[in-house]
Amino acid sequence: MRKRTILKIGEFSQMMQVTVKTLRHYEQKGLLMPDEVDEWTGYRYYSIDQMQKLQDIRDLQRLGFSLDEIKELYEDDSHTPSIRQLTEKIRETEAQLKTLIARRNQLLDWRNSRKEMKTMEKYSIQTLPEIIVASHREIIPNFEALGPLCYEKIAPEMQRLGCKCPPPGYCFTIEHNKEYTPTNVDIEYCEQVEEMGQDSAIIQFKRLPAIPKALCMKHVGPYERFYDSFIEAFRYIEEQGYKVAGQPRTCYIDGAWNQDDPEKWLSVIQIPIE
Repeated sequence: MRKRTILKIGEFSQMMQVTVKTLRHYEQKGLLMPDEVDEWTGYRYYSIDQMQKLQDIRDLQRLGFSLDEIKELYEDDSHTPSIRQLTEKIRETEAQLKTLIARRNQLLDWRNSRKEMKTMEKYSIQTLPEIIVASHREIIPNFEALGPLCYEKIAPEMQRLGCKCPPPGYCFTIEHNKEYTPTNVDIEYCEQVEEMGQDSAIIQFKRLPAIPKALCMKHVGPYERFYDSFIEAFRYIEEQGYKVAGQPRTCYIDGAWNQDDPEKWLSVIQIPIE
């Protein structure tokens, strides 16, 4: 009589290039039970015949079938998906592919816009398109309070309201003080969203008209040096024969949320001109 070959769980995992943890998970799911279990030691043994079943399970997983779906196939003794099940998996895969392509295109747009922002000249004249924003206006004690205001109050409320922000993302602030003040800053935070939403006590939605012409100036460094850049920007506007035609925006590109060194923070001052 030919002696049957059985393998310890470690040997089986090595030969099949699958972790012991995965084999135990398959066992817990009732999908691939050990051929033998030593009642005294608890050691698990697998047979050569189980190699093909394990390979079939992994092939089905690669095709998008869940372990529960695979278990049902074996419980029905079919072991292979029906035409209907394959058609459904094709439909699911096409939907996932569409989502992934859209995600890739958004990431490409985001990366390209970041590259353009990094390489743009210090000054540029641009058109700012019409946008919908979620806005919040509040008097804050100082500019350092803006960060906590955004991620502790504004961001959670926007998430609660289901706001969707188109990539690469566009957020800016508008100061409403009649004159410069380092404290009690009357500031409005605006972030571009895809559609108008329902106003709340914290967030108001508004449609901002296009700005035909705006001076855009890069500011690198901490926010307390904004006044240096504003002085330079207004001097440039005057030298070029332009006039200010609206409230300036301060657009945030890189900041404390992803750059520890304030000297590397990147913002863009946008001033409507004519």
